[in-house]
Amino acid sequence: MEMDDAKMMRIGIIDLGTNTFNLLLNEIKGQEYKVLHKNKISVKLGEGGITKGIIAPNAYQRGLEALKSHKKTLKKFKVHYIYAVATSAIRSASNGNKFVKDVKKILDIDIHVINGEEEADLIYNGVKQAIDLEDNPKLIVDIGGGSTEFIIANSKEIFWRKSYQLGAARLLEMFDPKDPISGNDVASIEHHLSNSLKDMIEYAETYEVDCLIGSSGSFDTLAEMISRKNGLQIDWKQNTSFDFKMHEYNEIQHLIYLSTLKERLNMDGLIPMRADMIVISVVIINFILNKLPIQTMHLSNYALKEGLINQLLRTPDKWQKYL
Repeated sequence: MEMDDAKMMRIGIIDLGTNTFNLLLNEIKGQEYKVLHKNKISVKLGEGGITKGIIAPNAYQRGLEALKSHKKTLKKFKVHYIYAVATSAIRSASNGNKFVKDVKKILDIDIHVINGEEEADLIYNGVKQAIDLEDNPKLIVDIGGGSTEFIIANSKEIFWRKSYQLGAARLLEMFDPKDPISGNDVASIEHHLSNSLKDMIEYAETYEVDCLIGSSGSFDTLAEMISRKNGLQIDWKQNTSFDFKMHEYNEIQHLIYLSTLKERLNMDGLIPMRADMIVISVVIINFILNKLPIQTMHLSNYALKEGLINQLLRTPDKWQKYL
């Protein structure tokens, strides 16, 4: 595929995450792109199987149905190319390869399973478009369902990055916390995080990180909850980032810790698909805030999907084999 400046193309990006299958439909001309349509479908691909290393039958079917829905949308918009990328839930499942083959057979969509480092690189490319990372190293955190990516970087380069099997869905199934979550549950999860993230903490201290940037749905949700509490609504078409005030975050995280799932389902700004896992995400965020001297916290509304489009525009030769 050649990036002909005179030719306009429509490319559909599908990010097959552990919690949601996200669609980003773009119109590309030369080195510029415009978002035509965005949609996400709750799939919970890890439910009932993520700790066993499989995609459970019900989740498997939900995944196929979500992709059928996205394919209909892509046909409606008459896209030229579809790029589907799979992350933790599929790459770590024993039947992940079967899922990839079934999708190809049923829907004629090629799914490209990327490793954790590739995922982190794409997330970084996305975040860079939303936030000026400047010169001082920042800690970028993407809390997924199956894995969590940690990236230490500035605007020019990545200093260190690693993907851990510490996604919110994975930890939820592993620890099965009470409802509402108990102090013992939090302590058990924090102990697991402490054992797993020793190298991340060391690197963050070495690079003197004092700024945290979240690029996942959990941070989106927290930003929405805070904005609604303040009587505001974020226009994501106009805003690619959100600056957290720490006292506002502390109020929201405290509310989440004390709430039951039923109560969270009725909280303003908290979408139902995140009501169960937001508690685990808050445990992860609080662990980072307690371990590191974080002074500022921000949300990037751009992540893997936007990073992939950016990568495609900048290095077409590297990615054209997938299209």
